[in-house]
Amino acid sequence: MKKIFKNIDKPLLIVTILLCSIGLLMVFSSSFATADLRYHLAPTHFFVRQLIFLVLSFIIGIIILILPTKCYKTLSWLGMIGIITALALLLVYGKITNHAQSWFYIPGLGFAVQPSEFAKSITIIFMAIFYNSLIRKKVKNVYLYLLPLIPILVVVFLILMQPDFGSALILMAIAFCIFISVPIHKSNLPKIVMLIGIAGVVLVGALLYSGADILNSEQMKRFNFQNPCQRYKEDTGYQVCNGFIAINNGGLTGVGIGNSTQKHLYLPESHTDFIFAIIIEELGLLMGIFVIGLYIFLLYRILKIAKEAYTLRNSIIAYGTFWFFTFHIIINLGGMLAIIPLTGVPLPLLSYGGSSTINFLAMLFLTERVAYENSDTKYHLAVKKLTN
Repeated sequence: MKKIFKNIDKPLLIVTILLCSIGLLMVFSSSFATADLRYHLAPTHFFVRQLIFLVLSFIIGIIILILPTKCYKTLSWLGMIGIITALALLLVYGKITNHAQSWFYIPGLGFAVQPSEFAKSITIIFMAIFYNSLIRKKVKNVYLYLLPLIPILVVVFLILMQPDFGSALILMAIAFCIFISVPIHKSNLPKIVMLIGIAGVVLVGALLYSGADILNSEQMKRFNFQNPCQRYKEDTGYQVCNGFIAINNGGLTGVGIGNSTQKHLYLPESHTDFIFAIIIEELGLLMGIFVIGLYIFLLYRILKIAKEAYTLRNSIIAYGTFWFFTFHIIINLGGMLAIIPLTGVPLPLLSYGGSSTINFLAMLFLTERVAYENSDTKYHLAVKKLTN
């Protein structure tokens, strides 16, 4: 374990811990009023739960650091089959929350699991293992490169059935970015474009035939996202406008930690979707810029690890993690600032949430494993060169 810790990406680990610490502090500050006034729970309820999620995530992360990435060869297929099964069962046994049937509630523990969050990481690992195998075997059949997209389309279809448009959009974007990064001969591009088009038509047809409401009436309202303060009585206008008020209250330096007014039920999702607005209100615009700077640095370190990878498997794992974080950050902040429709996706490492926190940290620790294997491979190549 000492050898692994010595060779992982220390700057990435430091910025991860820093973001988790800021997130934990702000979950406590932004949620104690909601816990007391809205849910009639102890003020520290969400803080304690988030602390448990973080501890559990770091324990899982240590296990991921120890496990070589080549071990995921068998686990990737099991993971894909498992997530498809879970998403299918969710449509029967899942509980509806915020107009979407996206959660399994665990009786007695008071915890809930959101399978669509884990679908994103499983998709990254599945594509990394599959394409690495094809490239190693020098497979030229273009149709085999499209094969992993079939179970991914099934996953997207099941997520849209909930309906959870935000998660489905992020999953499709991650899969697309990974797919176009795979080294496929350019002469095969027309076939690929044609087949993807056919798959898209089939997916749309299946959704229409199923009779499912891909977007219910509440979610359709989110496409009317501009000028939120002129639509204050509407749900999306109400939330985003109060987010604007929080940002305006904060100014450059903030009103002080714990002194937010908007978290007192004006922002119903102050500790999840709108935690960044509370950060600016209490700690100021300068702190908001600092947090965005931390995200940029985190993404830079992940991208650096991806470029230094010696195998396509490890490169895709790191690139997939890069896109996973990038899309979550853009969609969360874009929705909060009324640049794009509000979809309700969490802000990585800052927003409250068990499934999302575990998933984000698991992928970061998996990227750290890639960094270790990069360093270890570089060392062995150097030794081999010296002994030849």
